[in-house]
Amino acid sequence: MKKIHSIISLFVLALFFSCSSDENSDIDLEGLSAPTNISALTTVTQDNTGKVTFLPNGEGVTQYKIDFGDGSAQSDYFSTGANVAHNYKEGVYHAKIIAMGLNGKTTQVDQEVVVSFKAPQNLVVEVTNDLSVSKKITVKATADFALFYDVYFGETGKPNPVSANNGESISYTYQEAGVYTIRVVSKSAAIQTTEKTLQVTAKLVLNPTTSAPAPPNRQAGDVISIYGSKYTNVAGTNYFPDWGQAGQGSSWTEFDLNGDKMLNYIKLSYQGIALADNVTIDVSGMEYLHMDVWTADLQKIETSLISKTNGEKPVVKDLTANQWTSIDIPISAFTSQGLTVADIFQLKLVGTPWAGGTVFVDNIYFYKTASQAIQLPLDFESASLTYTWGGFGNVDASIIANPNKTGINVSDKVLKLDKKAGAEVWGGASLNLENTLDYTKGTTVKVNVWSPKVGADILYKMELSTSPKDGNNNPTVFIEVHAATTVANAWQVLTFDLTSAAGFSTSIKYDRVILFPDFGQMGTGSTYYFDDIKQSN
Repeated sequence: MKKIHSIISLFVLALFFSCSSDENSDIDLEGLSAPTNISALTTVTQDNTGKVTFLPNGEGVTQYKIDFGDGSAQSDYFSTGANVAHNYKEGVYHAKIIAMGLNGKTTQVDQEVVVSFKAPQNLVVEVTNDLSVSKKITVKATADFALFYDVYFGETGKPNPVSANNGESISYTYQEAGVYTIRVVSKSAAIQTTEKTLQVTAKLVLNPTTSAPAPPNRQAGDVISIYGSKYTNVAGTNYFPDWGQAGQGSSWTEFDLNGDKMLNYIKLSYQGIALADNVTIDVSGMEYLHMDVWTADLQKIETSLISKTNGEKPVVKDLTANQWTSIDIPISAFTSQGLTVADIFQLKLVGTPWAGGTVFVDNIYFYKTASQAIQLPLDFESASLTYTWGGFGNVDASIIANPNKTGINVSDKVLKLDKKAGAEVWGGASLNLENTLDYTKGTTVKVNVWSPKVGADILYKMELSTSPKDGNNNPTVFIEVHAATTVANAWQVLTFDLTSAAGFSTSIKYDRVILFPDFGQMGTGSTYYFDDIKQSN
């Protein structure tokens, strides 16, 4: 076990060991990482003395010391939250902020210190509005000969300035949207300061900056989609019939968020969605109506289903400003009001306050709980499920009758992967799961595999499809486990221990299975079969 550096305070040691002794008398300090995110606010007195004060901060730090960079002795170690001052002669110095963690590991960062007895010159102030947070601005001030600057943000009841190093940024969120006068005071070691006063606008964010939550995978028979990119929408639907609302100042568009389109109803009084002429949908077999709604200023949204038989009935839901609200309305909330839902031909949306706000709407669909779902175990025997495997890298995927009902696998249906001649070394096929893994059933996956050769590397991969994408548009949250075939032209069970994969966690709801036959080898025109993909302990 690593010895604790002798300069750590006895108080910190006593507190650490007293808190830990109840659980484990052997503390592996070596396993702790070195401090991170180290920086320091450096300020100077405006009295021509060159007195600079360092206020460091960071993560995982128990104490700091400063190498002032002027040839003088380093400071003693001092505790977090404290500061240290040093007098400089005029000049530019490169100080070092040294941060120590509990186990004695240190992290060192450089900090430029400019000490000038000239007033700051050529002050430039940049102000930007945050695109995702309402009423938040960021100020960045830079000046020659300056060490730091203060910003007075001009909000009533907030007279104190916020400070930052010269050239670094300060963010501030106002309580109310509006126009404010800010004052930026740039300071050096000189008595004289340089300042600028300017007006800024704290703006409401009036459109979403992130997409709505991605809908889950579902069988086609379990969903009727009106609008959205996940499922197949009812053809010919008119999302902007207007119904005379333009005269009240209401309007509409289809908003495009980096390629993700959504409905945008502006100054929503009421607007509708109309199916194609002579088209109705029967949602009596569905359980819920779903939609995702984003608004900066509406309090509620009223949703009505409109029947050709007996009119319309509304359901009102509260909205949360500046974030997506996912709404699931039971179909019974409409039928309990006497509405017939077997011939729905229109939907209507009403805003509260009337014509007083804007909404963005995505993923409008009816759905029901599946009686069967695509999930592990996968045996491909269901007559009601559609197993949509997508091949890639010149690999074809299909569900076929088992051509080799022998040995340990005499089931009727199997997955066939044709790795064609010249197929990519990473060629394979993927399947989206409708229900994610139940880890109480185990963290090991077994797969029945038929391979034409011994030693074929079978790569089993799982992805979180909604995780951020890499440069190839693949999810960045995934796990991979390898196993090699040991027999040829016969079925065998390969075992994949998910816990052996880098980054595996039972907290992650992996929702895609990917199989790579003969991974790492170019295709030779061989066929592989897979069946009975299931968890085990």
